[in-house]
Amino acid sequence: MLEGIYIALDELFGPLLRSLHPMWVVTISGAILGAFFVFLNYVFVDQEKMKRLQKMAKEIQEEFKKAQELGDEKKLRKVQQKQIELLKLQNELMKDAFFKPMLISWPIIIVFWGWLRRWYMEVAIVKYPFNFFLFDIFHKMYHSALKPDELGYFGWYFLTSYVVGSILRKILDMA
Repeated sequence: MLEGIYIALDELFGPLLRSLHPMWVVTISGAILGAFFVFLNYVFVDQEKMKRLQKMAKEIQEEFKKAQELGDEKKLRKVQQKQIELLKLQNELMKDAFFKPMLISWPIIIVFWGWLRRWYMEVAIVKYPFNFFLFDIFHKMYHSALKPDELGYFGWYFLTSYVVGSILRKILDMA
């Protein structure tokens, strides 16, 4: 089944893959998919509720610190009860924030990474003039034989989509 999808993706994007440097292909892919996943979260997660819960958590934390400083056991128990209630609300929101977008995004990610792997397995997408410690993390994740100053498709995709996602979250004022 996946082979048929990979063949269709080869037909659709093959000319692009053959004409562009691998760094650009993975950068564009990471940017597009990173943006797509941020928009999924933006659509499926109640942003206002998320902000309210974050504000509430900050207030409860401040109350807890004050009660600790004063040594007020009664106040500490009240604040701890508030923390338990907040945790229940946060868990409910996280289920929605995690489950719905993941149902859509994981199949896409699995297919996409498998397809990119066919084209760029053990291909140095970027090369730094020095050994970068972060590259080692990605090399160990998929037992890469790339040199310590090189980064493959998975690492470059991850970094690209992370940067794009962070910028979009800031622009969209997402919690």
